[in-house]
Amino acid sequence: MTSKSEHRMPTLYIPHGGGPCFFMDWTMGPADTWDNMQCWFTQLSDTITPTPKAIVVISAHWESEMVTINNGAYPPLLFDYYGFPEHTYQLQYAAPGSPDLAEKIAALFSASAIKSTMDSERGFDHGVFIPLLLAYPEANIPIVQVSLNASLDPALHLQIGVALASLRSEGVLIIGSGMSYHNMKKLIRQDNPNRESDQFDAWLTQTCQLPAKERDSRLCSWASAPAAKDAHPREEHLMPLMVIAGAAGDDCGTRVFSDRVMGATVSAYQFG
Repeated sequence: MTSKSEHRMPTLYIPHGGGPCFFMDWTMGPADTWDNMQCWFTQLSDTITPTPKAIVVISAHWESEMVTINNGAYPPLLFDYYGFPEHTYQLQYAAPGSPDLAEKIAALFSASAIKSTMDSERGFDHGVFIPLLLAYPEANIPIVQVSLNASLDPALHLQIGVALASLRSEGVLIIGSGMSYHNMKKLIRQDNPNRESDQFDAWLTQTCQLPAKERDSRLCSWASAPAAKDAHPREEHLMPLMVIAGAAGDDCGTRVFSDRVMGATVSAYQFG
């Protein structure tokens, strides 16, 4: 008999790139800077089976004083990037929301003593629609975006993930969208090789592969990891990983993508 866990969706922590980088001629470095990441995204749906019934996304680009759930039926796009070519502000991704799933998420948070609220007006930010335009271009899977908590407390974000975990058995794919290395000053300078990014990536990869209890303990103390504050001078792009790890339960993580981008090692992780 097939076990229930074999039918659960995985959880994913993905790098969402630099603004609309996959949909423009890249001029801040080699033209092929984002090609490997773009190729990985276009093949991602082939590795996630069956097709998700819905997707929950936690993006680095939405922080709220109280965890907020987008419960709009048809959220617009929020073009929250600046200084890019005009056509990148005309991109379209008309995926529906899911008010019913948003209500279920709110109930799960309430049962876990996590305070939350709803927002029916906010659009999907680029941490949502840019990678999903590549991974699920048909835009026919309902999406619910959930904010980070402005505290950026890793333990709280692990708890948020734990609260969401049961959705995996209902065909819901949970994605954390950030960047495993996000020191913008060094990325713009394109230090190559960026040894600090290598050190942090090695620690992060090892940590994600550990049994859940040890993994979560190390993630809560991420700031003491090698080169941690170089990799994340501010940790909002790492916090989606905490949610994904919390939702992973006992599933160990695997690095499913890695590339050197603008001099730094950037990776993606899958649990389950």
